[in-house]
Amino acid sequence: MGQIDRLWRGNTSQATLSMEVRTRHYTRTMKMDVWSKGQTHSLLIIREPKKDQGIATLKAGKKIWNYLPKINRTTRIPASMMAGRWMGSHFTHDDLVKESQYQEDYESHLTFEGERDGTLLYEVTSIPKADAAIVWGKVVTEILQISLMPLKATYFDEAGASVRTLYFDQLREIEGRTLPMRLRVIPKDKPNESTTILYQQIHFDQPLTEQHFSLRSLKQPH
Repeated sequence: MGQIDRLWRGNTSQATLSMEVRTRHYTRTMKMDVWSKGQTHSLLIIREPKKDQGIATLKAGKKIWNYLPKINRTTRIPASMMAGRWMGSHFTHDDLVKESQYQEDYESHLTFEGERDGTLLYEVTSIPKADAAIVWGKVVTEILQISLMPLKATYFDEAGASVRTLYFDQLREIEGRTLPMRLRVIPKDKPNESTTILYQQIHFDQPLTEQHFSLRSLKQPH
């Protein structure tokens, strides 16, 4: 997934996770597997519930596709749809397949260093470059000084209004890396709604090649 994948950039990985979506009208949970190769290739396949089983999202380089097994249809996602909600969640296509790459698309600056609410933090403000096709007007991230792990990220629209906040917690050491195992996003205009991603397991340095992230891989069982 885009936000957490930046923490192990350059590695191949496989993860099993759940996603709980809470809205005013319903609560639903999905279980899925995700494979990543650096920040250029990702494959996500839904395992449960049964009605969504096999739905997949693929990023290979700069191209992104969705696959719907019930109608056996593969659709490329245009840039205009990257801000759209993925599977009714509060995460966007951009979040899940990490279309935006911070070092390439943003200018980031340290805007605070010190203590807030008893916690030593760094605050980093990221502004999109003029030629970058970015969903957000800016992103402000709070990072724990002691571990350099993200604590939360606040996303703003182009008018400077806060749109949502993404929280990171449940730190766990996995294969020598300390990572947040839970991500929770809350929209500013609907504070009683949320989407929570919980990682059950993560494995690094998997034997994955670019062939694993082909259009054929969307339809093949893994």
